[in-house]
Amino acid sequence: MLMIRLARFGAKKKPFYRVVVIEKERARNGRNLEVVGHYNPLTHPAAVLLKHDRIEYWTKNGAQLSGTVKGLVEKNPAPAAQPVA
Repeated sequence: MLMIRLARFGAKKKPFYRVVVIEKERARNGRNLEVVGHYNPLTHPAAVLLKHDRIEYWTKNGAQLSGTVKGLVEKNPAPAAQPVA
């Protein structure tokens, strides 16, 4: 089963997270299929960059969001598509 979850990077006491698509059974920082965003909780406000189109693609193909990633997606919705003139 595929999961979209956080992988921890950064130094001790200075976490930086990548939002990754990975097999559920793999280790937290194991080999992932794709990086679909990043999250830096140390900045104020927290810096979040998500590739909403890729997250949507993976969820349509069976990937599930972890609880934390689900919260990040809900708090940072995709920007509305601009109409083509």
